[in-house]
Amino acid sequence: MSTVDERIDSPPDERSVLRTVLDRQRRAFEAEGPPSAAVRRDRIDRLMALLLENTDAFVDAMAADYGTRSKAGSLFTEVLGVVPVVEHTRRHVAQWMRTTPLLRAARLVGLRAEVQPTPLGVVGIIGPWNFPVNLVVLPAAAAFAAGNRVMIKMSEITGRTAELMKTLAPTYFTPDELTVATGGPDVAAEFASLPFDHLFFTGSPTVGGLVQRAAADNLVPVTLELGGKNPVVVAPNADIGRSATRLAQARMVNGGQVCVCPDYVLVPEQRVQAFVDGLLSQWRTMFPTIIDNGDYCSAVNDANFDRVLSLIEDARERGATVQQAVPDGESLPDRATRKIPPTVIRDVDDDMRIAAEEVFGPVLTVRGYRRLDDAIAYVNARPSPLVAYWFGPDDADFRTFVRRTRSGGVARNDFAAQMIPSDAPFGGVGRSGMGAYHGKAGFDTFSHHRTIVGSDLPFSITASAAPPFGAAMRRGAEFRLRMARNRTRRRIQRRRR
Repeated sequence: MSTVDERIDSPPDERSVLRTVLDRQRRAFEAEGPPSAAVRRDRIDRLMALLLENTDAFVDAMAADYGTRSKAGSLFTEVLGVVPVVEHTRRHVAQWMRTTPLLRAARLVGLRAEVQPTPLGVVGIIGPWNFPVNLVVLPAAAAFAAGNRVMIKMSEITGRTAELMKTLAPTYFTPDELTVATGGPDVAAEFASLPFDHLFFTGSPTVGGLVQRAAADNLVPVTLELGGKNPVVVAPNADIGRSATRLAQARMVNGGQVCVCPDYVLVPEQRVQAFVDGLLSQWRTMFPTIIDNGDYCSAVNDANFDRVLSLIEDARERGATVQQAVPDGESLPDRATRKIPPTVIRDVDDDMRIAAEEVFGPVLTVRGYRRLDDAIAYVNARPSPLVAYWFGPDDADFRTFVRRTRSGGVARNDFAAQMIPSDAPFGGVGRSGMGAYHGKAGFDTFSHHRTIVGSDLPFSITASAAPPFGAAMRRGAEFRLRMARNRTRRRIQRRRR
């Protein structure tokens, strides 16, 4: 993910280029006005062509950026996973653009009111490194659907992918439609400080705070898609074997470097051992080899490799129980390939760093709980996660869990199930983010819903707000006040009976 420094120190020419591009896009937006549905769909189509006609190049670039990253996995998550969401957006553009009439009956007497979705202007998108294509294409498609121009800052951590996107973009778009910027933290900092009409960021909560602070100087609204420690509660009546199998698989998607990955698992105390055994067994089945396994994702760079290892070692040194699924004959972790074996950690206490920090690696912590209330209290004592997982039936316990916890989304019995519907809003709450996209939520995020009211009445409805205020006006106000008070009192009294 891009790092945004609090200090803007990019070279003057760099600042000038970014600002020139922004100004050019804004002038083009103002000259064109809100684009038609056909223009919006054309831009979405060209964005998808950029992705689909160069899929092999993108997959190869991401594999090279990571060292080892499954090409099949990249195809599924970065390309095929994008298609249904974008197709849903494209299909509904014209519908979402329609004005919504208000006060329909009042039209008969000369009062017309409507709400019109209007594009914001120029949208800035700062992408992350964990899904460097998916997580810029999806918000860009939503921004185009809403009628905006787009500037993208790619993550410097996946530099080959970033350069490929920058190189390809001019083949499909004019610079005043879409522009891609690359570069390090100084460029990201300058990008975040530009006076966009909206700024969209995907990354860590820490960096998200810096992005929001930079945007605040220009009163730029932000959407922050962050992460956090996503909890899993395994219900007392859950199938332990199935739960362990699915969570073992979920934790290994992209080597655990996913903002919606399960981070810690709360299991009924008497079933913890069976759950841990199931995890380790599934991991050994999935990965009979790791070091030379092209499907086993590396840590993206040395810094993330070292950070995850330090979380494991800190927990071990403070008394946690660490178990790893290491294939016979292999020595892991392996610095040359940046591969860390699947790891489960038990006996974790709140003094350990792993209890508070998002892991972003192939590591699960497991805790026992006695009562569902205890599990819910543990989840609620921590910042709201991007997704909360429940493994077990859709029963009264599950509904209690949903009602009493707070999270960006909830998924039951499967990884990232809350993202399956293409029209479902995706976003966090609290420390896991603000705002949402996917489907109409994305269109609304990048639109301003403008109220337009016109009156052809022979009198002014709002003239009563202007002095002088006569006796009849005062009596009318007092009468309406009494009516409102009495209505409220009656409602409260009915509820108390």
